[in-house]
Amino acid sequence: MEPYGVIGYVFIIIAIARIFAEIFERFGYPGFLGEISAGLFLGVFLTSMPRNELNLLAEFGIFFLMMYAGLELTPEEVHIGGKKSLPIYILTYALMTFVTLPFTNYTLSHENLIVGAILSVASAPIVLRLSRFFGDDFSHIALSYAVISEVGALVSLYILINFEVYHLSYLGLIMELIKDGLFLGALFGINYFLNVKHKVLIIKGLRNLKSDEAVFGLVMILSTSIALLSEMIGLHFSIGAFVVGLLLHSDLMGTKQYKRVHTIISGVTYGIFAPIFFAWRGINFETEFSVEVIYFFVLVYVIRVLLTMGFTWNADIRKTIARASGIASFGVLGLLVGELGYEYGVLSEHLYALASLASILGMFLSTTIGKATSEIKSQDDFSVGRV
Repeated sequence: MEPYGVIGYVFIIIAIARIFAEIFERFGYPGFLGEISAGLFLGVFLTSMPRNELNLLAEFGIFFLMMYAGLELTPEEVHIGGKKSLPIYILTYALMTFVTLPFTNYTLSHENLIVGAILSVASAPIVLRLSRFFGDDFSHIALSYAVISEVGALVSLYILINFEVYHLSYLGLIMELIKDGLFLGALFGINYFLNVKHKVLIIKGLRNLKSDEAVFGLVMILSTSIALLSEMIGLHFSIGAFVVGLLLHSDLMGTKQYKRVHTIISGVTYGIFAPIFFAWRGINFETEFSVEVIYFFVLVYVIRVLLTMGFTWNADIRKTIARASGIASFGVLGLLVGELGYEYGVLSEHLYALASLASILGMFLSTTIGKATSEIKSQDDFSVGRV
């Protein structure tokens, strides 16, 4: 029997996670890194937990995080930024897959593709934190890369799970891709139709709702329905949640209703479910420390930063480094993809450990680089002001 019950563990996890988040924020790091660290700390002491229940709450965390990430963008921003970020992602994915070959005896397999996807992910929260260095001309590119890489990692994982675990034929795999493409295309098509033909009607209908609870209820009905459909056709439910957030932009809902939804989703996400999700990733974190692992991370990180610098070069070298470190920030979603791959048996323990450690170290290192760049810039601005 668990000594605290489910609600007791939820209280402990949220309380410790938020304390760690506040400490990290005071040192200039994103709060979610503190929540992951809290999970690493709690994993040592909480040896008996209701794992199924807590894992379910963590899944709610990824659901709300992906929906919130969608709310931060519009389809137009993803389209504009994707023109430059998609080539970066494709090349990064190819190089990350290539550098994993020595760990599979130079044989290309599904494991290389999964780890390549994990190592190509960018962290949207870190990208947002470093966005002041990017300028308006680059923010869309960086966030689009984060979105593309996160969705790409989940899609790659589920395609390879279907191929390896459920033994799909190549024809079956092609049919899965067509089905997924039609599903996403239909959602964006419906959104475009509503935005053109019925936007005024939708805005008036939302204005007639008297309470925030009613607006939130409608959004949850829509988002859970799309997430369920996404899961049923073989995609991860979080992809459906992200698409819903992406479609519920201010042009369709109206600025006032969008702000209502954004405020509610933000509070629910970062007040309850995100701390559980990030801490749970830390609690379940598994890796191995060796010289080989450190060399692997250094190689991967240097390649990603240099590659991104080539695509995002700016006359200000510090801005270029900050941009590159933002896109090379890896991501918490990489931990989730690695965990799922390991659970489904399509990722070995060794490669899971390598990818997990790279994700953790990448997030900390990229944030540190951004923080250092910010401090140097502030000192330079102060010196110029004194002169």
